[in-house]
Amino acid sequence: MYLVLCYDITANRRRARLHKALCGFLEPVQKSVFEGELSSERYETLRRVVEDTIDQEEDTVRIYRLDKASRMATELIGSSVTVQGDQDVVV
Repeated sequence: MYLVLCYDITANRRRARLHKALCGFLEPVQKSVFEGELSSERYETLRRVVEDTIDQEEDTVRIYRLDKASRMATELIGSSVTVQGDQDVVV
């Protein structure tokens, strides 16, 4: 399945931990947005990592599953360069 994951994490430390963990699953395309193809098993592992990392009272993570037609209809405006995983992530 192809996923787009975005997050809004309130604490810098949790945000950095989550960003680093997500780099092991998906490609960072913006500072708080990741995309990529995952198997069902990897998706379940990703969900557990997210749930164990965030504060569910303060933080939000959205995961969108895109079918092929939706991916083909995705429009990029501006730079489409991916964000490097080792950047300082304090957004």
